[in-house]
Amino acid sequence: MVKIVPSLVPIPDIDVHQRIVKDLRAAGFNLISFRINKLDYEAYIRRANYDQYDYYEYGSGQNFAEKSLEHYMAAKLLHLNIQDIYIDIANSNSPTPQIYNQLFGCKSYRQDLIFPEGVNGFTIGGDASKMPISDEFASAMALHCSFEHFEKDADIRFIQEASRVLKPGGRLCILPLYLHTEYAIQTDLAELPKGGFTFDDDATIYIATSWKSRHGRFYDVSHLISRVRNNLRKLNMSIYNIDNEKEIDETCYLKFAMLIEKPKLGHDTSA
Repeated sequence: MVKIVPSLVPIPDIDVHQRIVKDLRAAGFNLISFRINKLDYEAYIRRANYDQYDYYEYGSGQNFAEKSLEHYMAAKLLHLNIQDIYIDIANSNSPTPQIYNQLFGCKSYRQDLIFPEGVNGFTIGGDASKMPISDEFASAMALHCSFEHFEKDADIRFIQEASRVLKPGGRLCILPLYLHTEYAIQTDLAELPKGGFTFDDDATIYIATSWKSRHGRFYDVSHLISRVRNNLRKLNMSIYNIDNEKEIDETCYLKFAMLIEKPKLGHDTSA
């Protein structure tokens, strides 16, 4: 029987966070502590010129610190440069592709279900787990606060698609990676389609009134293994544990980031 809770998924406190870290280590994940260089982040903000984009009130709106931190961290972990072909997955009209092109010189695409099907210039429309692009098309991809919205088995299918789409040596960054001590899905019933929606039957369902989104997945370690790690094929993954996100701004909540890498030819380290 599905467990239903009428609230938001609780924000992990220090004790819960430490339990998650302990469980990740016990399960053999490559866990890396990461401390944000605030001066470097601030330099990124100055160079990115968010004030020229209609995005979070031109860079001054609520939650902008968190969103810009996600953009900064993804760029750092991906090591973007002029040789990269980058795809911003589940873009939702974010200016990130333009900013990455401006700052790092990479060739940048944006992808989302909301865009017309197919490849139109630098826009890729359709399902992220079945993109109309060739094998080994991209050297870098990122999802900024969007992987949790991938419904049903879309998260599994996208990880498998990343194995096809990434070039050898390519990287995929997913952040925030929402982790908890139980497997949970958060939903706002007002956002569900007419006729309802079928949720994962092994998840606790949190009913978050006025959240204005229909699906947010929180992995426990066992589901991170079954849904992500077990579907990596020849990809490798690391999880970054962010130590000091609150130094950027008290509203920031980026605690975990996942980096998935495709080994270079002749360097396959997968089991």
